[in-house]
Amino acid sequence: MKQNIHEYLAEFEDIPGTRVYTAARARKGYWINQFAMSLMKAENRTRFKADEKAYLDEWPISDEAKEALLARDYNRLLDLGGNVYFLSKLFSTDGLSFAEAVSTMTDMSFPEYQAMMAKGGRSPEGNRSIKGGY
Repeated sequence: MKQNIHEYLAEFEDIPGTRVYTAARARKGYWINQFAMSLMKAENRTRFKADEKAYLDEWPISDEAKEALLARDYNRLLDLGGNVYFLSKLFSTDGLSFAEAVSTMTDMSFPEYQAMMAKGGRSPEGNRSIKGGY
């Protein structure tokens, strides 16, 4: 029997600690990502750093997303449709390396994250399903 596309896409939500960037997420986070891409221009980075809230208020971004951006809550931004590669413009604006910023999305310090990645990353063993508990 052929699987329904909605059932298939719903399975992506069952991967612990992972947010698969789907078309639905892309639509949801469009303005978050457009804001992030604006930071590619030096003049926009300067304006943003001078008054982050005022700069964000120029964008049609939800209050929830603005709060997450101001708090640098990257996991929440991913939930709201942010794309990690677009958000990297914000990491860079803050002077963070990609690895340092991504480490904040884990339960590890940056040195712990670096050590884990140097050893080959997370083990494939362990929790593989949210609903299945395995």
